[in-house]
Amino acid sequence: MDIVFIALLVVVMGGMMWWQSKKSKEQQKKVKDFRANLKPGTEVITIGQIIGKVVSVDEQYEEIVIDSEGSLLRFGFNGISREYVRPAYVSDDEVDENGNPLPKDEDADKDQAQVPVESAVTAAAAGTAIAETDAE
Repeated sequence: MDIVFIALLVVVMGGMMWWQSKKSKEQQKKVKDFRANLKPGTEVITIGQIIGKVVSVDEQYEEIVIDSEGSLLRFGFNGISREYVRPAYVSDDEVDENGNPLPKDEDADKDQAQVPVESAVTAAAAGTAIAETDAE
């Protein structure tokens, strides 16, 4: 029984190593294809986190020139990490504490217009009562 367990363990370990190797090769091929297909105008980010647009690509020497806010920088193909995609930004003023979007100003005006007059008068009276107790 011990020999069967050890043999099964070796087979499982070998399968896991083969699977990881296959995934690694696929990822390396994907990165190599990306770097080989870089064209001027593409926004990229380097492994040093420099963001810029591709100006020129020299496939013979595997060099790429990027423009980062007016500075031309030359990198080897291996220095380019990935294509840069600017992340979406949502201001804290646009969402509530749960991350749900706040109503637009137009919606807020409509909501305030729909408040019954009685509750507005009650709220105003409560505010006045609070203000009077603070004054004393």
